[in-house]
Amino acid sequence: MEKKALTTADVPARFLQAALLVGHIPLRAVACDPRVSYALYVPPHHYNPSPAQGEDKVPLLVYMHGTRRDISAIHDAHGLVAFAETTPCAVLAPLFPAGLDGANDIDSYKLLRSKTLRSDLVLLSMLDEIAQRWPGVRTEKIFMMGFSGGGQFAHRFLYLYPERLAAVSVGAPGRVTSLDSQKKWPMGVADAEALFGRTVQADLLRKVPIQLVIGSADTVVHGGEEFWVWHREMKARDGSGRVEAGDCENGDLPQMDRGRLESIRGLQAMWKRHGIDSHLDIVPGVAHDDKGVRESVLQFMRPHLQA
Repeated sequence: MEKKALTTADVPARFLQAALLVGHIPLRAVACDPRVSYALYVPPHHYNPSPAQGEDKVPLLVYMHGTRRDISAIHDAHGLVAFAETTPCAVLAPLFPAGLDGANDIDSYKLLRSKTLRSDLVLLSMLDEIAQRWPGVRTEKIFMMGFSGGGQFAHRFLYLYPERLAAVSVGAPGRVTSLDSQKKWPMGVADAEALFGRTVQADLLRKVPIQLVIGSADTVVHGGEEFWVWHREMKARDGSGRVEAGDCENGDLPQMDRGRLESIRGLQAMWKRHGIDSHLDIVPGVAHDDKGVRESVLQFMRPHLQA
């Protein structure tokens, strides 16, 4: 018989660190899909392991990685760890490996749905696990930051689950999903209900505080024009995906045809046409660099986390 998972309510407070249930939690596989894992930081001196009804819980900041799958930020003593201790908040860093939907798959998690992965549902399962094992962490509404590929995930998750987001920072996403009801996912939202069983409701998006963030020098197209010509030819040869529009079934995103600064400005303008407010922070002199914009993101997040 499988043993019951320990929760922080089961362990005397003086043993929580020895039991590896506060501070840096060892990388954990998600029960619903063990291919995916997550790192978690729970601030030891600000965490109530067994809150009574109505007692405060620490809020949860979700750090969504980019295409390179770098989650080292959660171990940065002078970055997210210091932020978690001083705010205070817990920090969750999901890890969606490359290759989940084939040898060449690097993008499937960004789409939220692909051949074998529902990254949106996996994240929701992570939150359920955390709510059960760490009852002193607030998971009903989360705060999300994502840069590059993480920014792609973040704004698509916002479309489908605005009620779960207390605030979101979308950093330099490159390829974005429009609120166009005539285009299919991931270019638009025409088939969102068929794919996800959820409708995209602009009135709910308007309630979420949104930051858009990018460096002023993040203007080049990733790989350059020749790379995308080769990429299109390669996809045509192996018959995988609709390279122009993207393809959830094959975990493919549409091609990148403009710099990220132009793209994020277009995203903000499109949202504005739908009555959705967002704050755009352009960090001077920074190219495509998560660390270069992180201070701006944390400045945006702190007052929302402390509200």
